[in-house]
Amino acid sequence: MPTILVVDDESSILHAFRRVFADPMYVLATASTAAEAVEAAGRVKPDVIVLDVHLSDATGLQTFHRLRAADARTPVILITGHGTSDLAIEAIKHGAFDYLTKPLELPQLRDVVDQAFKTSRLMHVPAVLGELEPIPDVADVLIGRGPGMQEVYKAIGRVASTDATVLILGETGTGKELVARAIYQHSRRAEKPFLAINSAAIPEQLLESELFGHEKGAYTGADRKRIGKFEQCSGGTVFLDEVGDMSPLIQAKVLRLLQDQTFERVGGSETVRTDVRLIAATNANLEQLTEQDQFRKDLYFRLNVFTIRLPPLRERGADVDLLTDHYVRRFARELQKPVQGLAPDGRELLQRHAWPGNVRELQSTLKKAILYSRGSVITAQDLNAALGTVAAPVPVAGSTGGFDWDHFVQQRIAAGVESLYAEAVTAMEREVLLRVLQHTHGNQVQAARILGITRGSLRNKIRALNISIGRSIWADDDQAD
Repeated sequence: MPTILVVDDESSILHAFRRVFADPMYVLATASTAAEAVEAAGRVKPDVIVLDVHLSDATGLQTFHRLRAADARTPVILITGHGTSDLAIEAIKHGAFDYLTKPLELPQLRDVVDQAFKTSRLMHVPAVLGELEPIPDVADVLIGRGPGMQEVYKAIGRVASTDATVLILGETGTGKELVARAIYQHSRRAEKPFLAINSAAIPEQLLESELFGHEKGAYTGADRKRIGKFEQCSGGTVFLDEVGDMSPLIQAKVLRLLQDQTFERVGGSETVRTDVRLIAATNANLEQLTEQDQFRKDLYFRLNVFTIRLPPLRERGADVDLLTDHYVRRFARELQKPVQGLAPDGRELLQRHAWPGNVRELQSTLKKAILYSRGSVITAQDLNAALGTVAAPVPVAGSTGGFDWDHFVQQRIAAGVESLYAEAVTAMEREVLLRVLQHTHGNQVQAARILGITRGSLRNKIRALNISIGRSIWADDDQAD
């Protein structure tokens, strides 16, 4: 269970944390002095530390530096009072995760701590190469015996101990983040921070500030100085996912960072120096984007120092069985279900499936199938029910492209599902995307603008929902009928 250590000498602050993290899924430890904080950190090994910058037996950043010296990978969130923001910003320059000001806003508190938990997990949970190392119960694992995955393992071994920039290529869901974490955890920077940023998930106007920071007043709403990830993670590793979706301005700043490890914050003139290793990833064809002048050639050459290509699941043959057995054991244990394996017809179905969402789709399907299963064996019927959560919309009789919600709901209730809400949301999402893409004649840039999402997010949804774009727009399931 995630463990959080709260260090504050105000009882009201400790009470607020007990309210917000009362859920038994969290372990909450507390300390009221710097001495207690250092002792508790060594004893409970927290995943996240929340620290007041003013304690009775320490001032300023003394406690922060002691905690960072013990383990630089544990995210530290600072709590500051009025007039202490400059101190907190200085701490973030030295690796603090974030800071919150008093009085605490409880929703913001929960959001920042949850983000810190996710970052902590990326640094502490092993990303194991399944064919080379034993698999701990808590590990995230890359599994595969085929030639494609063997080349991936060799590539990780060749590049991990260097500081070379790495470019990881592969379709959505193939495990690019796992490869990045494996490189980090086998590198000389493994005791330093690791931060992951998805370029496609952050609005373009905010991504520059997220990466490079900004000065107070740099733009409307910039009411305080912000330290970006490249400055915050100095000494560590930054994983930049979906680099193909970066704007030309951000591409230029990343290029400068790779050339001389310097940059300027948004709205600032001061040159900031850092020391980060960059691991980049994309599911786009960067070479093609450079030919179309959508991605800088000089940046492509800088990123392409060492390339690792992840094969899609449909090309990995017997690896589907290996992955299936691993995830069935793991998810059955997590979900506390007595499932022990798959029936032969279930294995055959998994081998036939195209897996457009790759390993991520396989994980989701198996988890749902375990929930549907009523015995110790997953059958083809259980898997069909799980795969049906992304089934094509049900047309209204006599119409073209309509959606009969009454028929859909009645059909799923009759099938005995226990995830109707999620299925309905997925069906609605696919229906909306199909209609908008048909309206734009497959132009994804226009469709993303109409939908109010990034092009990278749209591309991910198209793959996950089995939507094909050719001379006409259709859902792959529809073509099988």
